[in-house]
Parts: sequence; C-alpha cells; structure tokens
Amino acid sequence: AGYDDHAAAVTSTAAELHRAGIGHRLGFQTEIGHRLADGYVQRADLVVRAPEAGVPVLLVEVDRRSEDAHDLVIKLRRYWEWGRLLPRDADKRTVGLVRSRPDAIEHVGHEQRLWRRVYPPTGREGLVPLAFVFADTTEAKVANTVAVLEEAGRRYWAPRRYDSLYEKAITALDYRQAVPVVVTTLEQLQEHGAGAEVWRRLGRTGEQTLTDALDNPDGHTLYRAQGARADAEAKQRRAAEGEAQRPVCTRCGRKFSDERWEEITVHRTAVRAGDKSVCGPCRADDVARQEAAAEAARLEAAAPPEPQGGPEAKRGRGWLRRRP
Repeated sequence: AGYDDHAAAVTSTAAELHRAGIGHRLGFQTEIGHRLADGYVQRADLVVRAPEAGVPVLLVEVDRRSEDAHDLVIKLRRYWEWGRLLPRDADKRTVGLVRSRPDAIEHVGHEQRLWRRVYPPTGREGLVPLAFVFADTTEAKVANTVAVLEEAGRRYWAPRRYDSLYEKAITALDYRQAVPVVVTTLEQLQEHGAGAEVWRRLGRTGEQTLTDALDNPDGHTLYRAQGARADAEAKQRRAAEGEAQRPVCTRCGRKFSDERWEEITVHRTAVRAGDKSVCGPCRADDVARQEAAAEAARLEAAAPPEPQGGPEAKRGRGWLRRRP
C-alpha cells in the first residue's frame, strides 16, 4: 500500500506539471538510475524534460515523509557526486588530473562530465536541478525537513563566492558546482498549479515560479556585469592616480606628455633625455639651442684663418724685397 501511495504521488506530480505546460506526456520518466563511482544506483522518482517550458531537465524526488530528513540529504549528496563523475572514455589526462586531488573535477567543464552524456545542458549554471515534492504531510514537518536540507546539505546546493581581485565589488555568486534544489508540496501543486509561485529554492526566502526559482539572477551574468564595472572603475582610478603623479615642467609649468614622461623613466631612453625636469617642448628648445651652438662652432672651425699682421707687415715685406 505504501508503494502504491508513493507511485500515485509521483503520477500526480507529473500530472500537475503536465497540466501547467511543464513537460510533454512523453517527457516524463520514472525510476531512472544514476550509477555512482562505488556502484550504488540512485534512482530518481521522476525525470522531467520540458525545454519548451524553460526546464530542459529536472530530477524529482517525491517524499511522503516516509524517509528521514537526513536520508534526503544523502540523496542530494549522491546527485551532487553523480554530477561530478567523468564518463568511462574520458581523456586520460583529465582522468589523471581528477585523480590527483579531490577538487580537480571543478576545473573540468560540465560538457566533459558524465551527466552531459545523459541529459542536455540546463541553460543555467550548476549541475542537474533537483526538486523535492512533499506529499501527505504537515507544513511543520515540511518546514523541519527543508531546514535540515538547507543546513546539512549546504555543501551540495549552496553557491560560492567568486575568487576575484575585486572582492568588495563582486556580490555575484558562483553556482557552477552546486545542485539547484527547489521544494514544494503536492497539495500546493494541486491547489495553485505547478506554474504558479509554489516553488522555493534552497537558500532563498519566498516562493517563485519554477523557472524563476531555477534561474540565478545573482550568478554569472551579474558577475560579468560587476566585473566589467569594477574593471572600468579600476582603470579610471589608476588613470587618476597616474595623472596626479604626472611631472610638471620646472621651466614653463606645463604637464609632461605621455611620450616625455615615458622618455625620462624608461632606462634605454632616460640616458638621452637631457634635463629630466623639463617638458618635451622645453627639451626641444634645449636641443635646438645645443644644435645651433654646435653648428656655429662647426662653421667657425671651418672658416679660413685671418691674415696675420697689418700694413706695416706688408711694408716690411716689401722693404725686405727691395734689399740688394
């Protein structure tokens, strides 16, 4: 009887999803196995494929409170572990990398993992999303179970902070290694419809539609926007700091141009930069004066020598010529 009641709850969940336009009749499968590395097979009560509704794939666990809350945490952990497996024919280099340390799989793209051989991309960050649908129970029991899932299963569903140079500027969260987990009750689905705001994402308050609950508005899209903004602000800040340090000519009071500033600071050009306290135009004036002085000196050196002596010298030479 318990098995029949559970099967009926699974069927009712599929019916409510289908009624809301989430999944074609042929887009539902039950008791789908997910084999772990140790050989254990975690079977999903229901697998939903509804790409036209924005849900390419959703694993569903229906609980009539026949399982302890910590048993559900174990199921969540198994789905998380399954999402981190490599296929058997994975590249040897990738296999070696993953075996080298436990967290190495996080540096392997999802398209190279086993789950992408089984399911299509979800269109969102993270692993395959998981839904817990509670049936035939009380609100208090559901609340207690969800509290345990949130606390004891945090490692598996919770996003992380991005590792960024702009730690204070980045509030976006990294969902790439997390299992998106949503919860609801069969009674809510039947009363309001699966397309209504009856789904709650672990780690959030309030209920949303299924697609909104699965979306990550504070995820990678926000990260890129915040990163771009932080980059621009950092560039402006560096430019302002650099401008404040720009040298000023001691002769005319003008700021150095970028070319002159680089000329006096780069070793290979600094040795020929002349007076480093003057700007480019003033340096050009110095060079022009030096070149003019050098040219004058050259011309003077090249001019023929002046004749030595005056008229007396000429007369003396003439007198000497008239001597017998």
